[in-house]
Amino acid sequence: MRILLSNDDGYFAPGIAALAAELSQIADVTVVAPERDRSGASNSLTLDRPLQLRRAPSGFYYVNGTPTDCVHLAVTGMLEELPDMVVSGVNHGANMGDDTVYSGTVAAATEGFLLGVPSVAVSLVGKNATHFDTGARMARQLVERFIAQPWQQPALLNVNVPDLPFEQVRGFVSTRLGKRHRAAPVIRDQNPRGETIYWVGPAGEAADCGEGTDFHAVAQGYVSVTPLQLDLTHTKQISRVAEWLGE
Repeated sequence: MRILLSNDDGYFAPGIAALAAELSQIADVTVVAPERDRSGASNSLTLDRPLQLRRAPSGFYYVNGTPTDCVHLAVTGMLEELPDMVVSGVNHGANMGDDTVYSGTVAAATEGFLLGVPSVAVSLVGKNATHFDTGARMARQLVERFIAQPWQQPALLNVNVPDLPFEQVRGFVSTRLGKRHRAAPVIRDQNPRGETIYWVGPAGEAADCGEGTDFHAVAQGYVSVTPLQLDLTHTKQISRVAEWLGE
């Protein structure tokens, strides 16, 4: 079993260290992650300059690019063999609901999926999250389940783990994405030169967070597992658009 690990917090983050230590017990693990925190990078590729691949004393590889760059570089040029899985994380903070649109953690897994590799994004839910070992152990359980019961088609799973000791987690539950309220406005400020600058405000609180959503599952102490797809076509509006165009 060959697993490619990446993240958006950077190769030095505690989450990816915990994940590598855990999954190395059951698989051949290669880590290729960004050289710095690239949270919120989404599915961006670096096309305006070349990328550099370096190796840290830990043995982890790091790239001066985005999470998507890391997985793309590894799968299409660095690795001699296609990995059996891509696992991204363990992210410091939630990637639930609307977060998935912006998330570099999810983006790294998405790139693996686009390249034909079953992929999982794992996030630890908590602003000051500490139980990365829990996230890593839950990820291992999913990988072991995949080994025992592989999917016929490549899967893309978004996994959110409550920031709890492992023994307190109540198990896995399949979920759909919830939805957040509108994000807070940008924060206007001044830099030392007196120039106006803006900080992006925090994400909105959960809005659609009822039973069956990822928000609800994590709040109840479960690990939420949400299957994702990439077809953005709004199929229910195709006929409306056709009528609008006079077809």
